[in-house]
Amino acid sequence: MNTNFLHLLKAKKELIPLVGVVSFAAAGALFFSAYSLFSKSDVIINKSGNPEPWETLDPNKPQKLLTVHQKWKPIDELENVRKLTK
Repeated sequence: MNTNFLHLLKAKKELIPLVGVVSFAAAGALFFSAYSLFSKSDVIINKSGNPEPWETLDPNKPQKLLTVHQKWKPIDELENVRKLTK
C-alpha cells in the first residue's frame, strides 16, 4: 500500500501540499493532546484515584493558555459550603 501511495503522489503532484498540510495538522493535534494530557490539571484519566482534583489546584497559577489580569480571591459562601460538606 505504501508504494501505491508514493506512486500516486508521483503521478499527481498537486496532492503533495494537501498531504503535507493534513499531516502537519494531525501531528499538531496529537502533540497538543499529549501536552494537555500530561501538563493540564483539568484533564483526568483516573477519576477513582482523586475524585475531586479541582480542590488541589493552586489559585495563583493560571490554568488557561493566556490569562490577562486574573486575580483570585475566595468567595465566603463557597468556603462555608466546602467546610460543611467535608
